[in-house]
Amino acid sequence: MSLQKLLWLVIAMAIYGNVGAVWAYDTGPATSVTDPCIKVNYSNFTPPPFSRETNNTEVAPKSDFSFLVTGEVKANSVKVTIKGEAVPVTSKPQQSGTLVSGKLPDSTKGKYIRIEISAKGPSQCDKLGGWLLKVGN
Repeated sequence: MSLQKLLWLVIAMAIYGNVGAVWAYDTGPATSVTDPCIKVNYSNFTPPPFSRETNNTEVAPKSDFSFLVTGEVKANSVKVTIKGEAVPVTSKPQQSGTLVSGKLPDSTKGKYIRIEISAKGPSQCDKLGGWLLKVGN
């Protein structure tokens, strides 16, 4: 076998080996793996969230609460529950999002509670959130 034929054989095997490896790796269509609900955010919690270190205060029963919802939220999809009980809320469009407000139920006296928030974002995904409060007697 001549040196030229041997060189062509090595080149052909190298190309075949690399092409086989390239064909075996198929990433499929170029897609972005992102959560569509990441565009929905909750902020400006009032009263501020309870924390033993920074906000160790109690709120009164039947206190008003509010928060801001920003992002792509389906109209009238914001729901609030406390201890499994649905809480009526009102929504007002703001320049920076939607201001949602309500009142703590009387049943929350003397308890730690979590105000649970859910809303429908793009693609009907559920965005969950909320904050902790300490309610006095």
